[in-house]
Amino acid sequence: MANSKYEYVRHFELADNLLPGTWLVVRIDGRGFHRFSQSHNFQKPNDKRSIDLMNRCAIEVMKDIKDIIMAYGESDEYSFIIPKSSNLYSRRSSKISSTIVSLFASNFVMNWAEYFGDDKLLYAPCFDSRTVCYPNDKVLRDYLSWRQADCHINNLFNTTFWALVLKGGMTEIEAEKYLKGTLSKDKNEILFSKYDINYTKIDPIYRKGSTIIRQKTEVTTISPRNGEPVTRIKLIPTAVYDDIIGQTFWDAHPELLEEKKRNNNHA
Repeated sequence: MANSKYEYVRHFELADNLLPGTWLVVRIDGRGFHRFSQSHNFQKPNDKRSIDLMNRCAIEVMKDIKDIIMAYGESDEYSFIIPKSSNLYSRRSSKISSTIVSLFASNFVMNWAEYFGDDKLLYAPCFDSRTVCYPNDKVLRDYLSWRQADCHINNLFNTTFWALVLKGGMTEIEAEKYLKGTLSKDKNEILFSKYDINYTKIDPIYRKGSTIIRQKTEVTTISPRNGEPVTRIKLIPTAVYDDIIGQTFWDAHPELLEEKKRNNNHA
């Protein structure tokens, strides 16, 4: 870029480099999504179309930004995990955060019709984002456990709340008062005794949220040289609905935390 007398304005930009050697988590949240879900008549207590669309957006983000090793989503939020060794965008917070959230939001709009069909998008959705540094593996896992615990708490409340409204005939105000002060065991008992709903049997996609990881997948393409099908193993971002609080998930996917093994898998 040629120098000019106006170039001095660059000095007003503040450095926002993130700490080296730390996990980076970019969490995006829907802005005003309570109104958005009402305006677009989301099904209660969960709208599978919305969840599938959110997962699709996260997958597209991970396809585009290879540094992201996993993502976790619930409701109208998604967290993207970038490893300690990454130097994505020179670890500039604003660059990382703005790129991921804009890519996610644009995919939300682009893929809306595929999941919602004739239910048209009435106005543009909006997401905010932030990037946070986490110093070690334990703190990162605690962060992800926090988000999955939040998913469980919110979904149990919403499942019980909407059962009282849709099946029990209560108003939303009455249902909220009825549930005030109740514990998890109380909500489980309400669901089972009143509506024969065993909460533990509800699909994990609702109870545990969605975790996107890169899984080895057979991909078949047509060779441009001879027109013959060629099958290769590739790491494809895929949604799973596992418990990520316990140790079993991490034992099954050690490459997520082991830098050397993960780099070898990408080689």
